[in-house]
Amino acid sequence: MDSRLRRTDLFKILFQTEFQPDTDTDELVKLYNEQHTHFTDEDEIAIRVKLANIVEHLYEIDDKIENASNGWKLDRIGKAELAILRLSIYEILYENDSEDAITADEAVRLTKEYADDKSPQFVNGILGSIIRAKDEIEG
Repeated sequence: MDSRLRRTDLFKILFQTEFQPDTDTDELVKLYNEQHTHFTDEDEIAIRVKLANIVEHLYEIDDKIENASNGWKLDRIGKAELAILRLSIYEILYENDSEDAITADEAVRLTKEYADDKSPQFVNGILGSIIRAKDEIEG
């Protein structure tokens, strides 16, 4: 599976966690895979691991979102946008698989496809702030 499709699947499963907070992410992956049979065993394992890592860092990720969104509380942010931000921020802060700008571009692409018309600018602004802060710390 290519990285774009895997990212889209991850977003969709992460989005579902907002509506099924008491359901284990492994169960959500299993249910999703039953409906979308393009997963290989390797894809499923990679998705499970990444979701578990996102959940492990969720407090820090959500804190970054609130700080970068000029005081917006998480419950004011749309569910799709929140899932996209969580996934993208995890990738920016905790993975080195791709350039931060590519991750942000992919987040904006997902936002254009799955969220409100004004949301891509919001998501891009949040991610831009986080990337700049990261660069200042690393620079």
